[in-house]
Amino acid sequence: MVSDSVEAQQNEHTIKVREDNKDRLESIHRRISEPPKLLSRAAGKTSCCIFRVPQSLADINDRAYEPHIVSIGPYHRGEPHLRMIEEHKWRYLGTVLERTRPMGLGLEDYMRAVEPLVGSSRECYSEAIPLDDDDFIEMMVVDAFFMIELFRKVSRLVPHERDDPLFTMAWILPFFYRDFLRLENQIPYFVLERLFEMSMVSAEESKRSLAELALEFFNNIMQRPDKVIAACKDIKGTHLLDLVRSSFIPGDRHELEEPRRRTIVPTHVIHCVSKLRRAGIKLRRIGEEGESFLVVRFRGGVLEMPTITIDDFMSSFLLNCVAYEQCHHSSSKHITTYATLLDYLVNTHRDVEYLCDQSIMENCFGTDGEVARFINNLGKDVAFDIDRCYLSGVFNSVHEYYSNSLHVQWASFKYTYFDTPWSFISALAAFILLLLTMAQTFFTVYGYILPPK
Repeated sequence: MVSDSVEAQQNEHTIKVREDNKDRLESIHRRISEPPKLLSRAAGKTSCCIFRVPQSLADINDRAYEPHIVSIGPYHRGEPHLRMIEEHKWRYLGTVLERTRPMGLGLEDYMRAVEPLVGSSRECYSEAIPLDDDDFIEMMVVDAFFMIELFRKVSRLVPHERDDPLFTMAWILPFFYRDFLRLENQIPYFVLERLFEMSMVSAEESKRSLAELALEFFNNIMQRPDKVIAACKDIKGTHLLDLVRSSFIPGDRHELEEPRRRTIVPTHVIHCVSKLRRAGIKLRRIGEEGESFLVVRFRGGVLEMPTITIDDFMSSFLLNCVAYEQCHHSSSKHITTYATLLDYLVNTHRDVEYLCDQSIMENCFGTDGEVARFINNLGKDVAFDIDRCYLSGVFNSVHEYYSNSLHVQWASFKYTYFDTPWSFISALAAFILLLLTMAQTFFTVYGYILPPK
C-alpha cells in the first residue's frame, strides 16, 4: 500500500512537470511567432529611414535627439512637454482646409489620399507603430500640414496672422529648426509631397518645390546663399533630415564621391592640428561663400577646408545626421566622415582656437573647450570604415606628407624656435650667447697657446 501511494505521488508530480513544460513550450513558440517590435524586421530594409537613436549615442549626447517643443510622427506623440504646440497643429490644419475648400478639397480628401501610403509609411519606421490605420492617417495629415503650412508662411506664399504666437515669440522658431531635423521626429517625405501638391491653390505655389520651401525655411538659421538653395530645389530625401543633409552633398563634385570598393592600400588616420602644424602642414580656409563644408582638399602641404559654423543648430544637425547614417545602411556616410575628420583634428581647446583663427571654424557654441568636447563626442562610438570614406585620399596624402622625415624635422625646428616673436628672440639670444662663449673660449685657448711676447 505504501509503495502504491509513493508511485501515485510520483506520477502526479510527473504530470505536473509535463504540464508546466507544455505551458513553457507554448510560451516559447508564441514568442518565436511574434515579430520584433522595438527593432522590427522592416528596419533592415532600404525603405526604413526613421529610427530610434541607438542608446550608446543617446547616452553620450544626452537630449540631442529628442524634440524639445514639437512632436512630428509617432515616436514622441502625446508626450506632456510637447502639448503646447500640439494645439496649434489643429489651427494650422484649419487654415489649410479653409483655403482649399473653394477648390472642392476637404479633410476627407486628404485622408483618402494618404490611405494608400499607410503600408509604405509604416515600413519607414524601425519600430512597430501601435496605432490603427485611422489614427495613423490622422497623425500624418495633421503633422504634415503643420510643417507645410509653416514653410508657406515663412516663405510668404500665404499670410500669417499678425498675432500668431509661433511668429511673434522669438524663441519658438529656433526650436522648430532643430526639432524638425531630429531623426526620431520625422515623417516620410513622400507623404509631405503628396499633401503639398494636393493643397496648392495659386500659380506662385506651383512654381515652387517642397524641397525649395523647406530649405528656405531652414536657411533662416543656416544663412547659405540663395544660389545654393536654388541649386538644390529638385533634390529628394527620405525625410526632412535627409533632405537637408543631401543639400550639403553636391552631386557634381567628384571630391565627394565615396569609393565603390575597398582600396588596396590601407588608409591612415591623421594627427591633430597641433601635430600637423609641427610637421609643417598648414590649414587654410578655402571655398566660395556657402560652399559645402564637406569639400576638403590637401595639396602642397596645405589642408584646405571651407568654414563651418558651430552653434546650437549645427551641433544638433550634425549629431542627428551621424545617427541617421549609422542606422540607414544604404545612406552615404559623408557627415560621419567629416565628423571623424574633425575628431582627428581636434584634441584640445588649442586646436579649436587655431581653427577659429584660420576662419575654418566659427564658434557660436560656447568656449573653445566646449566645442572640443562636442567634436570629440560627435565621433565617439561611431562605426566608420576609413578605407571606403570619401576622404580616404586626403587622409593618405596627409599621412604621406607627415611621414616625410626631412621636411618634418625642418618644420619642427621652425615651429619650436620661430613660431612666435618671443621664441625667436629667445633663440636669437641663445645663439648670440653661444657665439660669445665660443669667442671667449677661442681667445682663452689662443692666449694660452700663443702667449703675448
